[in-house]
Amino acid sequence: MTGSTQPQSPAFRAPPGTCDCHMHVYGPKDKYPVAPTTPFPVPDKGVAAYRRVMARLGIDRVVVVQPTAYGDDNRCLLDAMGELGPIARGVAVVQPDVSDAELQRMTDLGVCGLRFHLLPGGVLPFEMLASMAARVHGFGWHIQLQMDGRKLQEHTEVLKRLPGTLVVDHTGKFLEPINMDHPGYRALLDLLDSGRVWVKLSAPYETSRLGPPHYMDVGRLARGLIQAAPERMLWASNWPHPSALDDPPDEAMLMDLLRYWTEDDALTARILSTNPGALYGF
Repeated sequence: MTGSTQPQSPAFRAPPGTCDCHMHVYGPKDKYPVAPTTPFPVPDKGVAAYRRVMARLGIDRVVVVQPTAYGDDNRCLLDAMGELGPIARGVAVVQPDVSDAELQRMTDLGVCGLRFHLLPGGVLPFEMLASMAARVHGFGWHIQLQMDGRKLQEHTEVLKRLPGTLVVDHTGKFLEPINMDHPGYRALLDLLDSGRVWVKLSAPYETSRLGPPHYMDVGRLARGLIQAAPERMLWASNWPHPSALDDPPDEAMLMDLLRYWTEDDALTARILSTNPGALYGF
């Protein structure tokens, strides 16, 4: 399930309103300087290239996520959202000294989330999470969290106390294979029980040891999450796959993988369209 063959369309027909809930946009380095903390090579993959993915998969709406490549410089993100127009929402990275006026400006442009990337390349530490969540909550933003899921149980109480909504990236992003009785996975299920936590079923290729076509080790975790809270599951391509630029997965195969995990057309359509419509306010 890699991009080494000619890209195909998904076997599953995407419903109207299908949303890719996590992708990145990159631009020319002379216009958007790369942060020295970025862990991955930075491609020149802009909106024009992504529109071809949208057309092939039947994607109508999109959430542009600030990549680690640009740290807290959100110019590329905001420019991409402006180019995409009303079909786009954004997840940004801002520092504690950001002004209310800037937060309002970004909100007016469609930003609705603050990214906490607690892996190499992230710029906001966990210690800032509670205060920053409180700061952006008044603007209607949620927290988008990416961390090693094996440590979730260490932070459950803090995460439960956050105001508003928490979105967890990449099926929990368990960096090593785990069983479903792992404390980190049980913590994620516990967070789902709060009713305020959502999970993106995305990027299985980043953590799977079993690999394509079905990524069965990640898949069993995904299926458990779907069963626990189908109304708060999301799908995302993670285009252009910054951690796998040399051998990227085919996005159509990733969409079909979601259908394989759900084993149900109506539920797949709900995750692709209805759920993101509710969360991101399209």
